[in-house]
Amino acid sequence: MKEDWKSGTLIYPLPAVMVSCGSTPEEWNIITIGWTGTICTNPPMCYISVRPERHSYEILKRNMEFVINLTNKDLAYATDWCGVRSGRDYNKFEEMHLTPGKATVVSAPIIEESPLNIECRVKEIISLGSHHMFISEVVNVRADKQWLDADTGKFMLAETNPLVYLHGGYYELGEKIGKFGWSVEKKTT
Repeated sequence: MKEDWKSGTLIYPLPAVMVSCGSTPEEWNIITIGWTGTICTNPPMCYISVRPERHSYEILKRNMEFVINLTNKDLAYATDWCGVRSGRDYNKFEEMHLTPGKATVVSAPIIEESPLNIECRVKEIISLGSHHMFISEVVNVRADKQWLDADTGKFMLAETNPLVYLHGGYYELGEKIGKFGWSVEKKTT
């Protein structure tokens, strides 16, 4: 039996990512984002949604670029900490012992400890209410070589122990139960 419930955004799980921004070491910051995702394949585009009162908002708006750093189980504590502490009060790279690295295309730093860094340039900012959406083009991706399959060149994302956010909690992924198209594959005998 179903019951009408309060309106809300209960589309979970979501990736829990750390977004790094800023063009100089003095303004570098990390903001943890749950409202993020893919919006286009060709050209590759994604979005992040940020509250205007967040410290990173003005940095993002001024520089119009950022890096989405995927997180994993090893980065869970830092991911949460960077989401509940403000860059107005803390140098998050120093506090969490994270290494700012040089991005290839954008001026924002990558987080070296992240298995995958997605460099983004903002195309448009849309005011939606509590959050503003930064619609962005992916201009480069940096992958940790240890997660690249030597034979196929494929990035083995599942092997990195990705961290996901689900209605107030952080979780690991479970076992793989299928792959895209497996429901219609011809069965071999």
